[in-house]
Amino acid sequence: MKIQERIDSDLKESMRAKNASKVGVLRMLKSALTYAAIAKSGSEAELSDAEAAQVIRKQAKQRQDSIESFEKGGRAELAAKEKEELSILNAYLPQAMSADELAALIRETIAEVGATSKAQMGAVMKALQTRVAGRADGKTLSQEVQKQLNN
Repeated sequence: MKIQERIDSDLKESMRAKNASKVGVLRMLKSALTYAAIAKSGSEAELSDAEAAQVIRKQAKQRQDSIESFEKGGRAELAAKEKEELSILNAYLPQAMSADELAALIRETIAEVGATSKAQMGAVMKALQTRVAGRADGKTLSQEVQKQLNN
C-alpha cells in the first residue's frame, strides 16, 4: 500500500473514531502532499513513496523546530501538542537506520567515491542521499561524513 493510500485510510478511520488531533494532522499532511504533487507537475500528478516521505519528513522537521521554540519560550502545552503531531507523522516515515548501519554505509560510499578530504564531501553526500533514501536526515549524514573524513 502506498503511503498516500495509507494516509487516506487512516484519515477515514480517525474520522470514524472521532480522534480530532489525528484527523487534523492527517488533513494537514494530505494538503501538503497535494501541494507538492501540484508543484511537481500539475493537478493530476501523484507523488512516489520517496517523494511523499520527503514531504512527511519536512512536516516532521517543522514540528521538531516548533517543539524547540516552544520549550525555549516556556510554552509546555504547545510543545506537548507538537510532540503528539510529530509522533503521528513519524508513523508514516520509513524505519530510520541505526548508527552502525549508517557508519558502515558512509565508509562504503567514501571508499567508492574515493574521497580523502573534506573538500570532496559534496560528492560523498550526493552519493549517500540516493542510497539512504530518506532513512536518515541530512544533518546526521553530514556530521557523520565530516567525522569520517577527518579521521
